[in-house]
Amino acid sequence: MDEKIFRLSIKNSHERCKKWGINVDQVYSRKILNEVELQKKIAINRELIVTSASYMEMLTEVTKEHEFFALLTDGEGCILNSIGNEKILSEAFAMKMVPGAFMDEKDMGTNAMSMVIRDKTPIKILGKDHFVKAYHKWGCCAAPIRDENKKIIGVLDLTGYAKHIQSHTLGMVMAAAAAIEDIMMTKQSNRLQDVTNKHIKTIFDQIPVALILSDVDGKIKMCNKKGLHMFGSRENKLKTSEMSELIEDWEEIRKSIYIGESVSQEVNIYALRNSFKCNLTAIPIYNSEEDVIEIVYTFEEIGKNSVKSKKAAQNCRAFYTFDKIIGEDENFLKIVEYAKKISDSKSTILIMGESGTGKEVFAQSIHNYSSRIDGPFVALNCGAIPKQLIEAELFGYEDGAFTGAKKGGNIGNFEMADGGTIFLDEIGEMPIEMQTRLLRVVQEGTITRIGSSKPISVDIRIIAATNRDLKKEVEKGNFRKDLYYRLNVLPIYLPPLRQRKSDILLLAKHFFKSIGKRLNKPDIKIPEQYINNMLSHDWPGNIRELENVIELVINTESIPTHYFREECCDMEPFIELKTEYLNLDYVEKQHLIKVLKKYRANITHCSQVLNITRNTLYNKIKKYNIDVTQFL
Repeated sequence: MDEKIFRLSIKNSHERCKKWGINVDQVYSRKILNEVELQKKIAINRELIVTSASYMEMLTEVTKEHEFFALLTDGEGCILNSIGNEKILSEAFAMKMVPGAFMDEKDMGTNAMSMVIRDKTPIKILGKDHFVKAYHKWGCCAAPIRDENKKIIGVLDLTGYAKHIQSHTLGMVMAAAAAIEDIMMTKQSNRLQDVTNKHIKTIFDQIPVALILSDVDGKIKMCNKKGLHMFGSRENKLKTSEMSELIEDWEEIRKSIYIGESVSQEVNIYALRNSFKCNLTAIPIYNSEEDVIEIVYTFEEIGKNSVKSKKAAQNCRAFYTFDKIIGEDENFLKIVEYAKKISDSKSTILIMGESGTGKEVFAQSIHNYSSRIDGPFVALNCGAIPKQLIEAELFGYEDGAFTGAKKGGNIGNFEMADGGTIFLDEIGEMPIEMQTRLLRVVQEGTITRIGSSKPISVDIRIIAATNRDLKKEVEKGNFRKDLYYRLNVLPIYLPPLRQRKSDILLLAKHFFKSIGKRLNKPDIKIPEQYINNMLSHDWPGNIRELENVIELVINTESIPTHYFREECCDMEPFIELKTEYLNLDYVEKQHLIKVLKKYRANITHCSQVLNITRNTLYNKIKKYNIDVTQFL
């Protein structure tokens, strides 16, 4: 900085100090943060502090012969860190030049840090250039630290006794500040790139077809979840990193890509599940110079998933998710978290619990929380299918396999669930002879249709459920011991409702709201004296029973005492309706809504049915603030 400009700048700063009311005999900053406020500052500027620390140490190490200390402030002048010679640093601390103290002009007068913040340029301040006398013995060199938008986010300062300040001291500080800026910007750039990559990967993974990205030499750079499922190993890794080892005749495809042609053809694929055919589309990606730099491949497996299979699986969807599971009981919430944790595992799950505890709800939620969410969810109640039909249901059959077999054959539940999840409810009811065949599926991942000797590979996640004690069934000889251990890899036990009493009212309120809305019934308030009865009831049918009872209450506005234990049977037979539902206006409004809905808000028809004039009907619609557009 030119000497005249520098002197004028110092003079102006001193004048401002007088206006701020700074006393030349002042020693301490007028603003020092308390511990809580300081910790917030440090948290906000943690990266700046960490990045600057090594450069501050370097500056004090280079100047250790002459006793210097380095300070780092934020963009407002608040000291964030101090490093240096113990002797001179103790003097600074005695003057409360400590983290949390503000060195800006309003609070500490003219100094190097305040001048940098004010003039936004590196500066060297010596002796009496400082406004307060306590600093006259020191010389300070400071430089700004800017972000990518050139905003000052910090100031780096090196302070020592004025006689030891050299001509190159400011240069060292400026170089250190510039280095800190570069590192901070590089980190920011890397963070932005990392965020961008994560966004791209997230989008990539949500695409419901198998995608692979490679460079022009076929080196695989990225593969989405669907691709990992199709080509990956049990460790969720691709079997290879080269497209030439994955696709037959890949060199021919690359030649087409090189001359700017997209490729769409049937190819043979080599993967963990042996060779199979796919429809392949390969599209080149160009840089700004129109050179091919990457190739995007999409794959759709053919042959295995026939049109018949796809149509059959269209209705095989899971609707429940973990966020729809109602409960606040501490142990129950731990079970939910455990279920989430194991959702993406390929191991079999055995869900145990009494009838009505929500076993299928958990199974669907696990499926929807896993990477198989886009695949089918096939549910089969093993106890609801006759013994002579269960084999055909599970494994399918070929044309003419038995008398009455459907022409062309039929796929079974395991094939239908390929790429997704099969839920075998009431597994304890499965006939012992079928358990042997199920064991083979669990062990080998293959099924064989009735009337065929050709094994078919299936990629499925098996979730079984039972309300029986399978250990006891094994002891009785009703359930295979080896199958039990194959299924019980990841056990989940759902507690009965009587063991999660705190959730009864929560569930009841949920069912009153959801069922009432579905049945277009008014809200019903349970009198306070009935709540204890609900909590003390055993609910042997668990959540299903509670839901059914509440639907009964909503429909009849009463609750039979036989749903409760004997000591609870002193309940009054009727649940109170809210007072507002007893007045005539409410009844009239509800009747108008029914008529408007039935005749799709045709005012002429509605007025005729109600035997009132059109104007009267309009007035009543206005009175009750009925939105007729919802009925059109």
